[in-house]
Amino acid sequence: MKQPASKLEKVLKSGHFAVTGELGPPKSADVETVKHHADEMRNHVEAYNITDNQTAIVRTSSIGVAATLMQMGLEPVVQMTVRDRNRIALQGDLLGAASFGVRNFLCLQGDHGKFGNEPGSKNVNDLDSMQWINAVKRMRDDNVFIGGEELEHPLPNIFIGAVANPFADPFEYRPYRLAKKIAAGVQFVQTQCIFDLDRFEKWMEKVRELGLHEKVYIMGGVTPIKSLGAARYMKNNVSGMIVPDALIDRLKGAQDKKKEGLNIAIETIQRLQEIEGVAGVHVMAIAWEEMVPEIVERAGLYPRPAVD
Repeated sequence: MKQPASKLEKVLKSGHFAVTGELGPPKSADVETVKHHADEMRNHVEAYNITDNQTAIVRTSSIGVAATLMQMGLEPVVQMTVRDRNRIALQGDLLGAASFGVRNFLCLQGDHGKFGNEPGSKNVNDLDSMQWINAVKRMRDDNVFIGGEELEHPLPNIFIGAVANPFADPFEYRPYRLAKKIAAGVQFVQTQCIFDLDRFEKWMEKVRELGLHEKVYIMGGVTPIKSLGAARYMKNNVSGMIVPDALIDRLKGAQDKKKEGLNIAIETIQRLQEIEGVAGVHVMAIAWEEMVPEIVERAGLYPRPAVD
């Protein structure tokens, strides 16, 4: 008997516009700041993504922080990269997280180790993200490990997630890559930060043409920009991200850059709600987590729906 679905899955299946937040674990074992930010967002998001050594920098494990959130009565989305683990560790970590109640897993490749604080580390990549997605699906639905051996007991009702980047090149290929992830077993995706809404809408047009929006829940990624420097950095240094010149100019002309950054994020969320096939929003307030409640409220997404 499968256990009940996660809160995130219930909200998405009910047709409500879902909201998730993001928490970056610390470069230490002290998780008090993470707990504080999680508590601030408690009533404003369905679940919290816990990043997995993001940007290849050593941090408290996503599963460790997930356990802390579970103790607080909150719902995590555990990110799991294939960069750092072989198939034995991947499957074992998933079982470990599921054993204490984690139901949402986000399967992704992970940034290359050379970009982090341990550039001499070896990238494992025993599986790619597509293979890992399919492995999780088979563990859940067919009760088998990658090698074919059966699990001793069935997995609970795991909700499988992945990432999607509508902005990477070649642009024409991106919807088909999403289709491959859906075929592998993905049930929800969270996108790269959306600043170029026109390009995102073009991507969604093709997604709808292929009927993919009816097969997967698409959550648009939104990041509030704190400063003009941050916007320029993302434009010039973050691959697979597009920050239009018009947005740079808008920030440049604003007297209060932070306030304008929040306004842009809120306007983006409101526009995303109008796009057919967008099922929710993933708010990545990097080093600005305390603003998530205001963003959600001003975007008209508060109070959050109650689901059984």
